[in-house]
Amino acid sequence: MTGERLPTRHVVVMGVSGAGKTTVARGISELTGLRFAEADEFHSAANVARMRAGIPLDDADRWPWLRALADWMADRHAEGVSTVLTCSALKRPYRDVLRQGPADVEFLHLDGAAELIRDRLDRRVGHYMPASLFDSQRAILEHLGPDESGVVLEVAAPPDELVRAAVTRLRLPVRATVGP
Repeated sequence: MTGERLPTRHVVVMGVSGAGKTTVARGISELTGLRFAEADEFHSAANVARMRAGIPLDDADRWPWLRALADWMADRHAEGVSTVLTCSALKRPYRDVLRQGPADVEFLHLDGAAELIRDRLDRRVGHYMPASLFDSQRAILEHLGPDESGVVLEVAAPPDELVRAAVTRLRLPVRATVGP
């Protein structure tokens, strides 16, 4: 044995609020064993307060948050642990910061009709991100460029189908299950 580690995988599930990032990322984690993290938990108290008040974050608010996410992935990479992280990652420069963590970051963009996502936001309970910020997120969204590693999935599909499609399209290894 040479002591070499298996390569790690790092997937960022991206999209506007209400696209289903957390549900899909948790499903990917459960199916593959990738370590899950919710980017919302990395926001400063000041950022959360701004969003609760319906004030969109600006780039100055986002940079430290994005660097913390990149650092978290880099730390897991150093430990030999693969990850799946939720993050809106709405702009190319934001994704560029995330790519400064581990060497290879792949993106799973959950995208869909504005009406469907707005309806989900209107029905969502217990989240600090108000539906009123949806339009500001859609306004700044930059879709993945042809040179960015990732796939786009349509959010109208049921969550379990999205999880399976993500695992298949990203070629993620499925965790072996132990029978009864």
